[in-house]
Amino acid sequence: MISRALRNIIITAIMIVVAVTAGINYVVNSSTQKQVYDDIATMPKNKVGLLLGTSKYQDKGRNIINQYYQNRIDAAVALYMAGKIDYIIVSGDSNTIYYNEPVLMKNDLMARGVPAKKIFMDNAGFRTLDSILRCRDIFGQDHFTIISQAFHDQRALYIANHKQVTAIAYVAKDGDMWWFSYFREKFARVKMILDLIQNTQARYYGEKVQIKP
Repeated sequence: MISRALRNIIITAIMIVVAVTAGINYVVNSSTQKQVYDDIATMPKNKVGLLLGTSKYQDKGRNIINQYYQNRIDAAVALYMAGKIDYIIVSGDSNTIYYNEPVLMKNDLMARGVPAKKIFMDNAGFRTLDSILRCRDIFGQDHFTIISQAFHDQRALYIANHKQVTAIAYVAKDGDMWWFSYFREKFARVKMILDLIQNTQARYYGEKVQIKP
């Protein structure tokens, strides 16, 4: 059986983790709330929208579309068609020829009427931190609009605010597994704080890409 002392240590450790996680989430939400928009009509315009990637399919059989993905595509198209962004950077994982988020996003945006010349691919957006840093350092943008779900937008904005980037975010609708993403996001924010403290850099940089006015 677990001794009383060990049990108290475990309970205390759990309470500390919960308190720290709750505190981080409160700070992230409160510090970014004025930068998040869900009404296209009221949001400012930026030259570039940064569309954050996720898997297009929920299943390995590629039969079920991930609603988080679809809703982000819908949000990016809506912003472009409303004239709130002129270009879209699709940033995501392109680990193999069989899994390439930027290519899928670009193809789906083009199918919805966004011209190919208005879309730039960031094939090394492996994490949100990477996407923000590469948008700034590779694509030369220090003002842009982040496009994802609200919980993801808030974390991305918090990173941007600490990396000398002026950003706003547009909220895409949630997906079917919102509760799972909600809880996973809480711990992703703890990892984000550790990355910011350690000044973690993007995994890859490479040649710069010019987005002309």
